[in-house]
Amino acid sequence: MTQPARTAQSLYTQVDITSNAMPVAQPVNGTMVQQNQLLHDILAALDRQNEMMEELIGHVSAGQRQRAVELGQWKEANPRLAKSCRVASEALAKVQTEFLTTLTDEVTENPEVLMDGEFMLNEFIDRYGPRLAHLNGVLQVLAQLGSAPSPAASSS
Repeated sequence: MTQPARTAQSLYTQVDITSNAMPVAQPVNGTMVQQNQLLHDILAALDRQNEMMEELIGHVSAGQRQRAVELGQWKEANPRLAKSCRVASEALAKVQTEFLTTLTDEVTENPEVLMDGEFMLNEFIDRYGPRLAHLNGVLQVLAQLGSAPSPAASSS
């Protein structure tokens, strides 16, 4: 099936730029009015959503700023402990690296055992899972307490 060739005239419409009056759209069975109302409703919903997002960002950032200030105050009140936390987190990071090396070596050496046997997979998870989770938690706390004070927290 071939489509009829379009003429250049059918692709373009004329626009009257000499008239000062705004053209009035004639609704066709009310569809234009419905479309305009729908677009207006969508715009209002988007405006409300933007307001809510700005409010949410304000609440979240206020909490983060407060925590940063409190952490900075703690570090100023306990400089030796903060330094000890930094040293401990660096040492524990090396332990974590060694632990992850052991874990990945076991997985790469015995993947078929872990895939075939549910008992062996459970044993693997029981052996490494809790230790890894706790090690990560302790490391995260030490790293946060031992981190250098941020300029934003000290200037507030």
